[in-house]
Amino acid sequence: MSLPGLRFSVFLSVIMLCFIYIEGAPAGYTGITRHYKFNVELQNITRLCHTKSIATVNGQFPGPRIVAREGDRLLIKVINHVPNNISIHWHGIRQLRSGWADGPAYITQCPIQTGQSYVYNFTIVGQRGTLWWHAHISWLRSTLYGPIIILPERNVPYPFLKPYREVPIIFGEWWNADTEAVITQAQQTGGGPNVSDAYTINGLPGPFYNCSAKDTYKLNVKPGKTYLLRLINAALNDELFFSIANHSLTVVDADAVYVKPFTTETLLIAPGQTTNVLLKTKPDTPNANFYMIGRPYVTGLGTFDNSSVAGILEYESSSSGSLKTLPIFKPDLPALNDTSFATSFSSKLRSLASSEFPANVPQKVDKQFFFTVGLGTNPCQKNQTCQGPNGTRFAASVNNVSFSLPTTALLQAHFLQRSNGVYATDFPTTPLNPFNYTGTSPNNTMVSNGTKVVVLRYNTTVELIMQDTSILGAESHPLHLHGFNFFVVGQGFGNFDPNNDPKKFNLADPVERNTVGVPAGGWVAIRFRADNPGVWFMHCHLEIHTSWGLRMAWIVRDGKLPDQKILPPPADLPKC
Repeated sequence: MSLPGLRFSVFLSVIMLCFIYIEGAPAGYTGITRHYKFNVELQNITRLCHTKSIATVNGQFPGPRIVAREGDRLLIKVINHVPNNISIHWHGIRQLRSGWADGPAYITQCPIQTGQSYVYNFTIVGQRGTLWWHAHISWLRSTLYGPIIILPERNVPYPFLKPYREVPIIFGEWWNADTEAVITQAQQTGGGPNVSDAYTINGLPGPFYNCSAKDTYKLNVKPGKTYLLRLINAALNDELFFSIANHSLTVVDADAVYVKPFTTETLLIAPGQTTNVLLKTKPDTPNANFYMIGRPYVTGLGTFDNSSVAGILEYESSSSGSLKTLPIFKPDLPALNDTSFATSFSSKLRSLASSEFPANVPQKVDKQFFFTVGLGTNPCQKNQTCQGPNGTRFAASVNNVSFSLPTTALLQAHFLQRSNGVYATDFPTTPLNPFNYTGTSPNNTMVSNGTKVVVLRYNTTVELIMQDTSILGAESHPLHLHGFNFFVVGQGFGNFDPNNDPKKFNLADPVERNTVGVPAGGWVAIRFRADNPGVWFMHCHLEIHTSWGLRMAWIVRDGKLPDQKILPPPADLPKC
């Protein structure tokens, strides 16, 4: 080939690459592209004087933070070097038309097998704040998780005082045992799983646990400054109270959406949720240190870890190098079962609802759904002894359907129009057998099993009532919806009253979230617009409840316009 011909060939290749590269970027895309490489690999980690080999990203526990700006495109190559199948979910990212990058195994993708890789390709549209990433298969998110920090577009300020420093604080749980063995044993016996050995802050259990004083997270601050704490609850199975002794916190953001600021001594954060708070330090260096403590909020009848994780807030000493031991103060936290506090805290969350950040609450509803969420049982298999209630197996369900994961990814089956044998579209939109949901439980606690979805037309406005049940004990359920934010327009205790409760809905400035706690013995009402085509998982973010089947999926059909259709699958989409 002549030199001019070679130049033209190279030029044509570059042009083709550019077309491939920008495919899927939304109209008006102005951000930059950020590349990350996630090597999922085993690493020996020691906590509580116990060393074990855990799955990590790039050898870090917790995993590396992702930092981007609103409008940026992310290309994250995940390479699996561990024996387990892997998938990663970018929790709270809306994934507009990019459902192939959402991550839940067997919902939007088959998992990445050992020795294989996959590039998650998505753009951050209309979001800023704190989100997080985690494994979305089995219980591997116990060690595979990390923060996603989304900064506003350049030259766009925060709607609050600019902080002196920003600090991610991520809560987790530590098991001395292998968590894959923990959930495997629970599923084999049909009983409840063993609880964790410790809670953690940024991977460290803190001084209240045996052999853990050296593994304590310390936040060093200067007097008279404002710090933005980006709080993330990555714990598998526990909602947590959090407080810093002798300091108040101003809540400014929930699930990467600005809220009307309010000040509190203690906050509640459920698994899956994020909360940004402003911490204003004391004007002068105090002659003391202060514990930052997290401990569980407990509902239901199951076993739980009632211990506390602690970090230490330290002020920079004016006398550098001083060996003086300072007194340390503890905060007062609510009782473990303080539902009154949990309800009061949740009621304070309101959307900022400003001209710049409007609360676009659907005022009219096209489709209404009523879902019961809660525990139940499955029969024990023949020739097996089960450890669930009355010799059964624990199960969990939505409208009495305990969701069974398919062996083919739902999104692939939907896109290729090959749903037969993969999923059914007859998910019950109301309970088939109504009963007194928060009163006396019915004698029959058995649930059905299946892979069923709800199908929505593009741009449908949805109102969903999620009702807790008292079967095997009333319990709070943090429900996470993939692919959407939603508005929490109402909540209450007892059974939802369709005649009177909607009259009290907040349609002006309800909080906008991606994960909401269904109150123990109560209900929550949410609204969202189905403007994102694809297949979207909804599940309890208490991992054991998800494992027991408290999960379902929504299919949103393509719209008529080109930018209302899901993009084709990428060439490197993992195969089952």
